[in-house]
Amino acid sequence: MEKPTVLGVDIGGSHITAALVDLEKGTLIQNSIKRNAVNSQQNKEELLNAWCDVINTSFGAIPISERNIGIAMPGPFDYENGVSLIKDQDKFKSLYLLNIKEKLAKRLTIQTSNIKFINDAAAFLQGEIFNGAAKGYTNALGLTLGTGLGSAVSINGVAQDAALWDSKFLGGIAEDYLSTRWFVNKYYDLTGKELTGVKELATIVNDDPYAKQIFNEFGRALGHFLADIIKEKNAEVVVLGGNISQAFNLFAPHLIANLKAFHLDTEIKITELNEHAALIGAASCWRLSTK
Repeated sequence: MEKPTVLGVDIGGSHITAALVDLEKGTLIQNSIKRNAVNSQQNKEELLNAWCDVINTSFGAIPISERNIGIAMPGPFDYENGVSLIKDQDKFKSLYLLNIKEKLAKRLTIQTSNIKFINDAAAFLQGEIFNGAAKGYTNALGLTLGTGLGSAVSINGVAQDAALWDSKFLGGIAEDYLSTRWFVNKYYDLTGKELTGVKELATIVNDDPYAKQIFNEFGRALGHFLADIIKEKNAEVVVLGGNISQAFNLFAPHLIANLKAFHLDTEIKITELNEHAALIGAASCWRLSTK
């Protein structure tokens, strides 16, 4: 590549964010950051047009001949060929089996070879490896903790989806215990009161012993879950992102204590790049492919 600038795109169930990324510095070009809400229930034409509007606006004056794109996309998805395999989820139903790479290339008047896709969890970790909390580590593990459980593993600096969300855990699957709904359900079971989410629980932790109990229990569960994976992947660092990670100080003591009980002193860090991680990680697909 003659120029180290690529557009990073993060597509979620309710939004699209795009920004130009300087691949030499691993940073966003600030005035290029564009974000729009998107209704994932729309038909394919409406979705693709909404995405292209943001992408074109973010590219700005960059000539079409110099436009390269890295897109972070939730799975299941054929990332090599750009085909959506998402079904039986409450999003992107109209895109099932559609070759999104071809459709976007046509609308953007670029070649399909100018578009690369990466799993969204892998993009998060790749961004942190490139210029964030996992920079300088050989092997890393990344978790995004929120409405769902995203996971990625990096071996020798290259991140890929770890797909740990449905791992068997505590009589169910990991996502049952390591997501927002666990906090909400647990608090309701203990108190009969409903919460909007983890942020609300964090605001009452100093006054509500049940809130403190729940964060402690979550920390122990997360440590228990991570122990075997850290050993299996030889992870030197674990990077946590997502909304739940913003309450890190409330569950970190029990998380770290449980890891020590497994004789692990692996570094546990929270994201340094936040919502920019996936953008930088998606764009860095181009850096990895040119090494």
